[in-house]
Amino acid sequence: MLMRTDPFRDLDRLAQQILGTTARPAAMPMDAWREGEQFVVEFDLPGVDADTVELDVERNVLTVHAERPGRADSQEMVASERPRGVFSRQLFLGDNLDTDRIAATYESGVLRLTIPMAERAKARRIEIARTEERKAVNA
Repeated sequence: MLMRTDPFRDLDRLAQQILGTTARPAAMPMDAWREGEQFVVEFDLPGVDADTVELDVERNVLTVHAERPGRADSQEMVASERPRGVFSRQLFLGDNLDTDRIAATYESGVLRLTIPMAERAKARRIEIARTEERKAVNA
């Protein structure tokens, strides 16, 4: 039987056990899709308190920060496979999205963002101005 091993993951787990922290912020799983005139993004954050989730947008970069606290010192861990500590993720949003109207909900450990398309990016019909017909003048 083959066993897959990741020495960096093992080292990160060891650092977490000894120091109570990870070497880098853990990434959060994400799905993103287009739904009509908006984009929907969902992040999996099970066990994270909604009050620890922070969303920031600056120059079309959406940053999501969250934190799942560690266990109390009085608890002796038998197995620890779920990451704890700080989670961070950045999304680079195109100019075709309206970052001023992002809506966010958090339910059952899933953070859902709805990002509407900007009005300037939506398809629109352009009217063609009609000019008067030219008439030949005989001189």
